[in-house]
Amino acid sequence: MQNNEILRAIQTRRSVFQASFTDQEVSREDILTILEAANAAPTHKRTQPWRFTIFRNEGLVRLGDELARIYKSVTPAEKYTEATEQNMAKKATQSKAAIAIIVNYTGELPEWEELCATAAAVENMWLAAHSIGLGGYWASPGLINHIGQFLNLEPNQKCIGFFYLGHHQSEEREPVRSSIEEKIRWEE
Repeated sequence: MQNNEILRAIQTRRSVFQASFTDQEVSREDILTILEAANAAPTHKRTQPWRFTIFRNEGLVRLGDELARIYKSVTPAEKYTEATEQNMAKKATQSKAAIAIIVNYTGELPEWEELCATAAAVENMWLAAHSIGLGGYWASPGLINHIGQFLNLEPNQKCIGFFYLGHHQSEEREPVRSSIEEKIRWEE
């Protein structure tokens, strides 16, 4: 399997978080390469339900400010902390790019099919980022349930998270997975 570059990429891809990101900018070209890979995902009836909003530079500051504002406005007083509010803003600005992951429900298919197609697009993004030396991860904080207006979402659209990206210097690490044998049953 290690001689097959696709299988090797699948096995070595990992979440890479902001603490490992460098200061190097993620280029528009790299982001477009990643999004072209996303656009190649399988989709039933060719609905292609994935949509993306890309944040870079000052856009990351605006995103961080909005996440902090949402946190402050929706968190009950007894659970609110100023440190968490500041961390919401900081997470966005520690990245060099953030991509809002949006499902565009067409009504042609059950919603779960379009959600799954969008998740497949995100996996393609992850593999593409990994293949060009970028790290990233998919974050889905509860705050995404309140970000529709900021993202100018239409009534049939839903944000299902953010894909944070950056150059990094972290080492490859082994996957933490239990054996596939524990997860399958053969019927022959």
